[in-house]
Amino acid sequence: MGGGNGAKSAEARKRAEAKAKSNAGGKSQLKSNAASLTIQCKTCLQTFQQTTKAPMLEEHAQNRHSKGLKDCFPTFVTA
Repeated sequence: MGGGNGAKSAEARKRAEAKAKSNAGGKSQLKSNAASLTIQCKTCLQTFQQTTKAPMLEEHAQNRHSKGLKDCFPTFVTA
C-alpha cells in the first residue's frame, strides 16, 4: 500500500536535510561565555564576566576576603 507522492516525500527529505545542516553548529553559548570571563580576583583568582558591575565585585571582596574593591580588583574601572 503506502501510496503517496514520491516528489513530495523527496522534497520533504531534502528540506529536513538542509535544516539539519543549518543547525549543525548548535546554539551553545559556552565558548562565548568562557571568553567573556575577563575580570579576575587577584586574591582567589575567581573570574567574573566583563559585564559584572562594581557592587557585585565589592560584595565578593567584602564577603570572601574582608578587603576592598581595589585590593581584589586593582585593574577594574567603572564605565
